[in-house]
Amino acid sequence: MFARLGCLFVVVPLLELALLVWIGQWIGVLPTVGIVAATGLLGAWLARKQGLRTLTELQLRAARGEIPAQAMMDGAAILVGGLLLLTPGILSDILGFSLLLPPTRRVLQRWAGERIVRGIRKGTVKVTFMGMGGGPPGPGGHGGFGSGGMTDSDDPDELPPRPGEIIQK
Repeated sequence: MFARLGCLFVVVPLLELALLVWIGQWIGVLPTVGIVAATGLLGAWLARKQGLRTLTELQLRAARGEIPAQAMMDGAAILVGGLLLLTPGILSDILGFSLLLPPTRRVLQRWAGERIVRGIRKGTVKVTFMGMGGGPPGPGGHGGFGSGGMTDSDDPDELPPRPGEIIQK
């Protein structure tokens, strides 16, 4: 875990810096700075365009009563991609653009999903569901997200209280 974090926060930025210096020596400082600025601007524009499209898709699916899972995953990928494009570096730009373009975004999402499933099966990834209620909607008004449900007796009075709920007995 710490080795991966060390790689992420130390090795990758050093590699990015070395690559920028190498490119600067090859094509010059001003063109290199221009490339970094252009990818940042292009990335911001593309992130805005894709983000608005994804937000519209999310709203349409929610209005139809569907779970907008793909739109939510797309939104997260677009956010990360946009942030990567705002950080100077060639490798981060490549990954950022990959997350902003729908075909490559799908490939990366599939890859990440497969890794998560593998991790869950191996026991290296733990998934915890935290809710905002006592389970599915039903008598007693308990609803929202959550993995809980009705008790064995299906008595709404035996449901756990919702956060902030005042109990009077």
